[in-house]
Amino acid sequence: MLSMVGLSFVALLLTVGALTPERAEYDYYKYHPMDEISSWMVQMEKDHPDVVTMVDYGMTYEKRTISLLKIGLKTEAKKKAIWMDCGIHAREWIAPAFCQYFVRQILHTYKTDAKMAAMLTNMDFYITPVLNIDGYIFSWKDSSTRLWRKNRSPGPSGDCYGVDLNRNFDANWGTVGVSSNCSSNIYCGTGPISEPEAQAVTYFVGSRKEDFLCFLTIHSYGQLLLIPYGHPNFTASNYDELMTVGQGAAEAIWRVHGKNYTVGTSPDVLYANSGSSRDWARMQEIPLTFTFELRDNGTYGFVLPEDQIQPTCEEAYSGALHIITYAHDKTFNGAAATAAATLWAVLLAAGVSGANLM
Repeated sequence: MLSMVGLSFVALLLTVGALTPERAEYDYYKYHPMDEISSWMVQMEKDHPDVVTMVDYGMTYEKRTISLLKIGLKTEAKKKAIWMDCGIHAREWIAPAFCQYFVRQILHTYKTDAKMAAMLTNMDFYITPVLNIDGYIFSWKDSSTRLWRKNRSPGPSGDCYGVDLNRNFDANWGTVGVSSNCSSNIYCGTGPISEPEAQAVTYFVGSRKEDFLCFLTIHSYGQLLLIPYGHPNFTASNYDELMTVGQGAAEAIWRVHGKNYTVGTSPDVLYANSGSSRDWARMQEIPLTFTFELRDNGTYGFVLPEDQIQPTCEEAYSGALHIITYAHDKTFNGAAATAAATLWAVLLAAGVSGANLM
């Protein structure tokens, strides 16, 4: 009798164990608060220690750590780099959702896709899911703060808060498309890179700018791919190249779900502005710098429903991948890169890692 009870108890435990997995699968098609995104970043490093490293590179005004995920296959060779940041504007929740999706996709792809293996062999991806952490947390506070855009530093008089971080970079700072009024959504701060979040990007990217082939900053909304410069009196030296690559990315986006993205400079297709991170990056001689303005065209605006996260991310991934692939192929010898990638793909499929080869 006791043995039967014991066996029943064991069976019950096994059943419960089968019904309760160790860790619930992360939902990439919902919006996540900052604590969940931070935990997800830590988990990515734990789950993929051979290719993912979490790097702290700055502090927000409210003393929160700004971190990125560095993703790449470890090699002895000097590598080039790709930059992507999301969430520079707090209310644009679809942007951090995309950065998380992008990380998932490249980590799911590189072991079986020779091209992705080549790119992770030759380049490191530096991805910041949320740059404006203070503002993002504030936008989750309640419905009255949902549309907060700026960071949370106090203004000069102390009776207003926040600087538009995408007007604070040292790129024709304070000249067009900005406000000197701290209460404005486009307040540019007291000076170029006055804000710690802008300082963090400026130092991290600027100190290794020769490594970066591509700088992508993700926003919403409007379905646009914006190229430098935001000031109408300046034209990028590689304007034609940027337009051609951007139009290729827009076509790649359209092929996924039929959404049209417009390509151009900000003054041509949106409005003039100054002090953007995209313009600053191009002034640092990073050749391919783009701002993605994701869905939609204004029906929901910044409050994009969660049922649009998946299609938005799928199409944006295709567009971003077009730009990144172009940057890679322009820089690296196609035949050599493909051969190296094929070797990596075969080794990875066989379960061989860099550590096994040592």
